[in-house]
Amino acid sequence: MSHPCHKKQIPSINRIEGQIRGIARMIEEENYCVDILNQIKAVRKSIASVEGKILKTHLHQCVKDSLNNSEDFDEKVEEIMKILKR
Repeated sequence: MSHPCHKKQIPSINRIEGQIRGIARMIEEENYCVDILNQIKAVRKSIASVEGKILKTHLHQCVKDSLNNSEDFDEKVEEIMKILKR
């Protein structure tokens, strides 16, 4: 089974990486707690967005492809359940 390409998420990941570096800089500069927390919240939202897009692709491609084989489908459902429980 081939895996879908997620390269279009790289710009978002790079932006998140920059946000994380910004948070580290804010901490080093002893910025106001609420300002740091707001940035952390923004990063979490960005990560959730990327996660949602990758999950959607997984459901549309990987899980859909497994519908032809009930064993594969059950395995895909279990994978998703484990991810969602974390």
